[in-house]
Amino acid sequence: MTEKMNFKRDLGYSDGSIISKMIIKKEAGNVTLFSFDEGQSLSEHTAPFDALVQIVEGKAEIHINKVPYELNEGESIVMPADVPHAVVAMGKFKMLLTMIKSKS
Repeated sequence: MTEKMNFKRDLGYSDGSIISKMIIKKEAGNVTLFSFDEGQSLSEHTAPFDALVQIVEGKAEIHINKVPYELNEGESIVMPADVPHAVVAMGKFKMLLTMIKSKS
């Protein structure tokens, strides 16, 4: 079924939590919408695939290989495969995560 989406409106916030909503799940990759309450974070980890982070609303700090990048609404960054990264909410924010799975 095809339907219009509004990523700012389609996922709310939850006090003290991170919420995720799978938009697309395919063998080739996934697209997931996240909302982070202020003060929430994803601790440093790695993923075996490249991932594109798009800030839909608010502001976040994305750490890639221990280097912090402040991203505002409308900005994006690529988190390379197998490189440590973390996400820190600088207030409430929403992000769209697109993970591309590929064979090297």
